[in-house]
Amino acid sequence: MHELAVTENILIISDKYARESHAVKVTKINLVIGRLSSLVDDSVQFYWDIISKDSLCQDALLVFDRRPAIISCYTCSNQYEIDNELQPCPKCGSPDIFVQSGEEFYVDSIEIEK
Repeated sequence: MHELAVTENILIISDKYARESHAVKVTKINLVIGRLSSLVDDSVQFYWDIISKDSLCQDALLVFDRRPAIISCYTCSNQYEIDNELQPCPKCGSPDIFVQSGEEFYVDSIEIEK
């Protein structure tokens, strides 16, 4: 159900900016989602198809841009990319790491018709 709340926010944001731009229709919404985000693209799309009906955003294409997770090691300053789970530094084995990117989620841009 986490995706429902997120999808509702995408609709609110997109609708707000479309109205401010005097759009008659939103055609595409570009989303940036970090690899470590728990969001499931198919679930967002499923909810989108339901909640966007009868709005300026109905039938708008959602484009999901998944960004890599970049981790940095406090011990040796190594930076590395991971797919899913946090893991110790592959260079020195230290668990003293931090997520530099990969947890982000935002609406990057909206395409409209006037």
